[in-house]
Amino acid sequence: MQGITVEKALSTYWGYDRFLPLQEQAMAAIVRRRDCIVVLPTGGGKSLCYQAPAVTAEGTAVVVSPLISLMKDQVDALTECGVAAGRLDSSLAPDEQQATMEALKAGRLKLLYVAPERLATGPFVEMLRKIRLSFVAVDEAHCVSMWGHDFRPEYRRLGSLKKLFPGIPVGAYTATATEHVRADIAEQLNLEQPTLLIGSFDRPNLVYRVFHRGDILKQVRGVLDRHKGESGIIYCIRRKDVDSMCAQLEALGYRVAPYHAGMEDEDRKRNQDRFIKEEVDVIVATIAFGMGIDKSNVRFVVHAGMPKSLEHYQQESGRAGRDGLEAECCLFYGGGDFGTWKFLMKDMPDEAREIATAKLGDMYNYCTGGLCRHRSLVRYFGQDLDGDDCQACDICLGDRECIEDALVTAQKILSCILRLEQRFGAGYTTLVLTGSQEQKIIESGHDRLTTYGLLSDRPRSVVRDWIEQLVGQGCIAKVGDFNVLNITPRGWEVVRGTRTPRLFKPPEKPLKKSKAAAQSWEGVDKGLFEVLRKIRAEIASQKGVPAFVIFGDTTLRDMARRQPVTLDDMLLVSGVGKTKQRQYGKVFLEAIADYCRSHTDSLNAEDASGEARRTRDDRRRTTDVPPAMYPQLPQIGTGRRTGFKPTSHRRRHGKP
Repeated sequence: MQGITVEKALSTYWGYDRFLPLQEQAMAAIVRRRDCIVVLPTGGGKSLCYQAPAVTAEGTAVVVSPLISLMKDQVDALTECGVAAGRLDSSLAPDEQQATMEALKAGRLKLLYVAPERLATGPFVEMLRKIRLSFVAVDEAHCVSMWGHDFRPEYRRLGSLKKLFPGIPVGAYTATATEHVRADIAEQLNLEQPTLLIGSFDRPNLVYRVFHRGDILKQVRGVLDRHKGESGIIYCIRRKDVDSMCAQLEALGYRVAPYHAGMEDEDRKRNQDRFIKEEVDVIVATIAFGMGIDKSNVRFVVHAGMPKSLEHYQQESGRAGRDGLEAECCLFYGGGDFGTWKFLMKDMPDEAREIATAKLGDMYNYCTGGLCRHRSLVRYFGQDLDGDDCQACDICLGDRECIEDALVTAQKILSCILRLEQRFGAGYTTLVLTGSQEQKIIESGHDRLTTYGLLSDRPRSVVRDWIEQLVGQGCIAKVGDFNVLNITPRGWEVVRGTRTPRLFKPPEKPLKKSKAAAQSWEGVDKGLFEVLRKIRAEIASQKGVPAFVIFGDTTLRDMARRQPVTLDDMLLVSGVGKTKQRQYGKVFLEAIADYCRSHTDSLNAEDASGEARRTRDDRRRTTDVPPAMYPQLPQIGTGRRTGFKPTSHRRRHGKP
């Protein structure tokens, strides 16, 4: 394989013919034997930035990965593409480990995946010194930094790599890293003048929606029902919430499984495997779940409670739509979430707790704010978006409309806080504003306040949400252990009428589809897509690998759009390289032909050389749409695509 270019390797093994933004530079850095730090969003083809150079280089690349499940999925996917890859981890039987070691010593592996702990062992390091080592790739590199959201002490020991293997380039790869974290990665890994490549943190194919939590079971079911039969993740803050949510959904007939640190290791692994193999549609989990999941076709992520930081939210919501197709991210928050996280942080060292509390405040402001969700996220990471409308969040899609009398309503709320002498929390203030007859209100005499019942014509949940929105906009502060409401200087501007906040109406109308969702299905025969999904599932079950390892949803949609007739046609489908063409081409071509013969509204597969074939070719040309996954970065490179295909379904250029 030596002597071929990365472009040729990507076409041959992965079936891609264009670079995604920054991939060309990232690959070039390693090819030129430069250290590098590469920060690309989930779904941006980050793994291929080191996998493709490994295929073209002499020797073996060692990839440091934090979780066994992640290593297994990566190796399975590479093997399916025809790339010689292996892994060494504790889940392998002795004979499997021995076979991998022999292949490594014989120079038959292009990539070897290992845990960071293994690189700390003397015998393994000595063995690596005896082989031809092309480079070292540190995946999930944010784990190196104490400033990151998922610090792992064992990653700190990777700083010795440059001393252990002098002259060998080291690449650090992650999807989430602030400027502080990036600097810490370079320092801790002792990188030598690393090439720094920072992609856009935006994920245009994800639709972000944020709602105040009410009947959470009903709200979650609404999301699940919009994605029937599709894979998704539901995150809860506490283990008991996971168990409760999972039990209720299972009783209602949903295919779900739980995952949290309180379960036995064997049970967690079994449920994770069931999710990967699509034996269940949904995993209900705490944040203990997800980092090792390389499942590309997660179509929705639900947070039944507020995450503890925007870094965590970016990482967790980013597990949706890794294939570049549209996916939905719904966050249901409550005022109590802030207090729950503060309680869980109580045992942290003072400095760490102060940092965590500040991050929690940023997360809360995101939930309650009225700014475009995409813009809010990328600004947090030091970037911005072009244009005023992302067309992919509740704010820009118009799912959330502002009430007309926002100033007056806000003044009523703030006046009530003043009448209560700024001594009560959001829940109690809501009761007073909505005219509650609860005993504690009557006994305190707060039913005689002039602000009592001022918003009695509104549901309590709506009034409570407005209070939280005013907190998020900096008009109200929550003070002390009991989150007592105090009016801020900005809030006093509202009281005086010199500032008008934004208060949203509760969602009433059907949710709109994003532009990405409309584009991703353009020209696709959905019936054929479902047929191809079933065939993929059968093959995956027989081989004992996840379905997306066979073909991703992006590839199946492209098949259902192009409806290839010959094996050569199959190579025109995004994500079909020569190895997969040989393995699966005939099976999928037969299924497409059978489907076309039995559906009069499909193209006639029997007339491959006549008018039907020309019509299909015309469809291929006319269904192309411009790249949309990274709108603020220009398309780069030689016109070949590498990485997961974005929402826009880029086409392979070649013979018709």
